[in-house]
Amino acid sequence: MIVPLRKWLYRARFLLLFLLLTIVLYQVMSVLSVWIEPFPKYREPEGRAVKVFIHQAVEAGRDTTFIERLKLFLWYGE
Repeated sequence: MIVPLRKWLYRARFLLLFLLLTIVLYQVMSVLSVWIEPFPKYREPEGRAVKVFIHQAVEAGRDTTFIERLKLFLWYGE
């Protein structure tokens, strides 16, 4: 049986080059995603700005049903 060594070396070189370029592309995309990422929405405000939110306490004895929560979800459209 003849072993085509040159063909196997070519395939190994191709595979190694493919893996190397894949890793390089992944690293470049990771760096770009950090660079492009917008400011976090929930960060602390700066200066005289005030962070406003609504804290709804669950009323005692009033548990919302699945249908009520679904209606609220569809009403807000989120």
